[in-house]
Amino acid sequence: MRTSNWTPLIVPNWADQTFYIVENDFGRRGRAFVEISSDYADLEATIVGLLEGQFSNPVRVIAFNTAERWSEDVSEDIAHELRRRCDLQFNDVPSSIQDFVERNEGHRQLALRR
Repeated sequence: MRTSNWTPLIVPNWADQTFYIVENDFGRRGRAFVEISSDYADLEATIVGLLEGQFSNPVRVIAFNTAERWSEDVSEDIAHELRRRCDLQFNDVPSSIQDFVERNEGHRQLALRR
C-alpha cells in the first residue's frame, strides 16, 4: 500500500478572504452564478473581469466571507466603481455591463455649490 506524506490543511490559507461572485442572466437558460476559480474571485479580479466583458449579462455581485460568516449584495458598490474607473479613463461603460451599471448605480444627485 502506498503512503503519502500529504496532509490536508484544516483551514486553507484563503479561508479568511472575501470572495465575489457574479450572477449572470443567460436568457432562456435562466440565471446562474458564474463559476470561477477562487484565485480570481477577489474584488479587483471581479471588477477587471466585468470591464473586460467576461460576463455576458451580469445581474448582481455577491460578496461573502465564510470565516467572518457574512454575505452581502455589493452590486451598487461595484457599479459605482465601474463607472468611476471608466470616467477616470474617459471611456464609456462597456456595453456588456452598461445595463448592470445603470440598474445598480441608484440615483445619485450631485449638489452644486453656490
